[in-house]
Amino acid sequence: MTFSGFSVDIVEGIARLTLNDPARGNPIDGPFCQSLCEAAIQLSENPAVRCLLLSAEGKAFSYGGDISAFLADLDALPLNIKRWTAALHSAVVRLQRMNAPIVSAVQGICAGGMSGLVAGSDIVIAAENARFAAAYAGIGFSCDAGSSVMYTRRMGLGRARKFLLLNETLTASQALGAGLVDEVIGTDQLRARAMEVASQLALGPPAAIGEMRRLLLSAQDSSLESQLELEAQALTRIASTEDAREGLTAFAAKRKPVFTGR
Repeated sequence: MTFSGFSVDIVEGIARLTLNDPARGNPIDGPFCQSLCEAAIQLSENPAVRCLLLSAEGKAFSYGGDISAFLADLDALPLNIKRWTAALHSAVVRLQRMNAPIVSAVQGICAGGMSGLVAGSDIVIAAENARFAAAYAGIGFSCDAGSSVMYTRRMGLGRARKFLLLNETLTASQALGAGLVDEVIGTDQLRARAMEVASQLALGPPAAIGEMRRLLLSAQDSSLESQLELEAQALTRIASTEDAREGLTAFAAKRKPVFTGR
């Protein structure tokens, strides 16, 4: 399938989703939202996908929402926002709940909703020239794309509040200190390092990784008793998988496990 604003290819268990509209700043617009929704459905249902690697072509990762699309019909903007977010937010949910973890490789400016999407990644690797811009308050808008949730989970409520309300732009090192980024690396090493991390994750046990991803989604909202029961139920499901048996057998034999996703 052809997607709008990005391409997807799957190689050795890694789904590489690459933003490919650098001339426009890799924006989020209506067609992008619809395409991301469809891509999320396909990726979440494809057992061959063991990790999702998000990257972008061009000097900027993304300038976020397409302002020109907003200005095209200001009277219809409220309706259009409901249409766009219906697709975009569905994609966010599908990507967060799938087994495959997400790695993002960010260079240059990463702003608005795209920064929020990146914040939802399991691992964020930033080039030294990366900058993360809240952007919303600067144009008089509130946030979307899961930003209120993802920033809070990564940076904590207080730091996320300051970032959004003061419309901050963080350098790569500032983002690292705030918890928004997991690793900062030289720009020329960004893609290689991101692929290295994605490859490591792709070799892991997908069902177990998926259960842990979903458990972390509820960790801050559930009571202790509820969360412990969710852990017990997830672990019970995993105990019957071939990968769990392989992990135990390999550990006992002092060899590296080979996880097949079953």
